[in-house]
Amino acid sequence: MNWEQLLSLKRFGDTNKRIRKEQDETRLGFEVDYDRVIFSSEFRSLQDKTQVIPLSETDFVHTRLTHSLEVSVVGRSLGRRVGQKLLEKHPHLQKAHGYQTNDFGAIVAAAALAHDIGNPPFGHSGEKAIGEFFKTGTGKKYKAQLTDKEYQDLCDFEGNANGFKILTESRQGRAGGLRLSYATLGAFMKYPKESLPKKPTKHIADKKYGFFQSEKDAFLDLANELGLLKRSENDISYLRHPLAFLVEAADDICYTIIDFEDGINLGLIQEEFALEYLSKIIRNNIKPENYYALSTKEDRVGYIRALAIGSLINEAVDVFMANEEAILNGNFDCALLDKSKYDAQIKDIIKISVENIYQSTEVIDKEIAGYGVINALLNTYTSAINNCFNNIGSNYDKLILKGLPKTIKSENATLYERLSSVCYYVSLLSDSKAILNYKKIKGISF
Repeated sequence: MNWEQLLSLKRFGDTNKRIRKEQDETRLGFEVDYDRVIFSSEFRSLQDKTQVIPLSETDFVHTRLTHSLEVSVVGRSLGRRVGQKLLEKHPHLQKAHGYQTNDFGAIVAAAALAHDIGNPPFGHSGEKAIGEFFKTGTGKKYKAQLTDKEYQDLCDFEGNANGFKILTESRQGRAGGLRLSYATLGAFMKYPKESLPKKPTKHIADKKYGFFQSEKDAFLDLANELGLLKRSENDISYLRHPLAFLVEAADDICYTIIDFEDGINLGLIQEEFALEYLSKIIRNNIKPENYYALSTKEDRVGYIRALAIGSLINEAVDVFMANEEAILNGNFDCALLDKSKYDAQIKDIIKISVENIYQSTEVIDKEIAGYGVINALLNTYTSAINNCFNNIGSNYDKLILKGLPKTIKSENATLYERLSSVCYYVSLLSDSKAILNYKKIKGISF
């Protein structure tokens, strides 16, 4: 792959490639991507979506929105640092094409900002709840009427693929979705493959999938514009855009360190563990006198967290640059932090977070409730839309359908399109809105 293609300024939905001198000098093309994501209604709903602790009653805990903002900040730093080194290594990118260090930062920041935009309510348990509805629940009855890949899209409902749908799906008055640059969309796509075959190799790009069958043509257009290389001749699978490794690293850094910090501040993990588990990452930067001068637990943990993030940013940049050629040629098959000298410490932190936070009673109890809410919504909505489509809808089904947005595909739509549109609608609900809808259909709220 080559950077000239990978840094395409063309916007999704445009027919002509825009060149740099046509851009507003004060708001360069890639920076517009960030603005369009942050002002979108889909991004705004992340303020009421679970990051780790569902429906937390404390102001401290991160939501999907605060997490996404933090990942974008780390992503911007990673992009700028890598951009600076790439322009030193490949000076023609600046001399002949006009790319600047900030362009790389803007691309990664915008893609990182959007990285969770497709996640449904109630965190990752929301994804699993949608999948279980079709895999083992009422939705299993639709399997025989769908292709294998269509059914797999539903059984393994994927927030990354849903995010690509949000960013690219045209609707009336909004051709090309948010109309982001191809470079930013490429950096967003961590798993450039379809839902089947599932995990055909141990390559990091095969860990999940990145687009639904409904967005297959959109993805192929993206891959062609960016010059992504094929990984399979039989199914749709491509190499990652190199900057997707930086988006992934930003997310890995934030959820590893900041979820750990949340656990400590919530009392789920002892404060002493912060020094014990992070000391090897920050040992070259920490100043004990500064640490002990801080009077509150939150400030002390925040100080260590900032140092740890800084160390991991430096490490990710070094790993990327050491493997740049392998990444471009498709010979790099893992996450950047998997090659980090801090890999053991990162795994230890994640292990204690899983045990003390992700598997805590508070999280599990609320995830159980979230499963019930999503199952009820899907059962009601899919029954209503399909019964009405087949002209056997009850009065209740018709009332339910009237309460759904016009974006729900009900007429002249295939079964896959109908089911996908219901899942899409449910995925866009905030935690609170999902609960409100549940109460309404159960007749316990007006």
